[in-house]
Amino acid sequence: MSSSTEFDSLNSVKYLYLRELSEPRDNSLSLVVQEAIDNRSAPPSVRSEIPEFAEILQDAWPIESVEGCKTFELSWKRYAAYLVTEELIGARGTYDDEIYTARLLRVYTKSHFLDYLARDTGGQVEPIQNLKLVCLNHLIDVDCYAAPDIRLIASASASPLQIH
Repeated sequence: MSSSTEFDSLNSVKYLYLRELSEPRDNSLSLVVQEAIDNRSAPPSVRSEIPEFAEILQDAWPIESVEGCKTFELSWKRYAAYLVTEELIGARGTYDDEIYTARLLRVYTKSHFLDYLARDTGGQVEPIQNLKLVCLNHLIDVDCYAAPDIRLIASASASPLQIH
């Protein structure tokens, strides 16, 4: 990875949104993710006329990227495979048997995706590792030969996911 500073900075934010996914060249991958926060300066995003729900939602705030949120680019020169899963679907499985470190950019030593790739391909010539980027809107597994280069890029306004 570029340095532990960028890795630590990415893992220190509370939430991330996937903003861009592209393959700049064959078998290379680039992801842009943006920090998101509990935006307490915005009006509550959900209201309800049902008293029980109104009470639960009284302290609910939108989670969004605002001016000043950090934006990160992660780049892999080569990858073995990647999988993008919609967050709600990806959060429904049982993962007690997986082993990882870190919080938002997880580094796995045992994962279902590594097991799947070994079964599906019959193994790799080079050792691979599984990284999972945990975003509010997507989960991105990347089985790769080397860790990504991570760089902090200028903050930008929130934008929808771009796939190239």
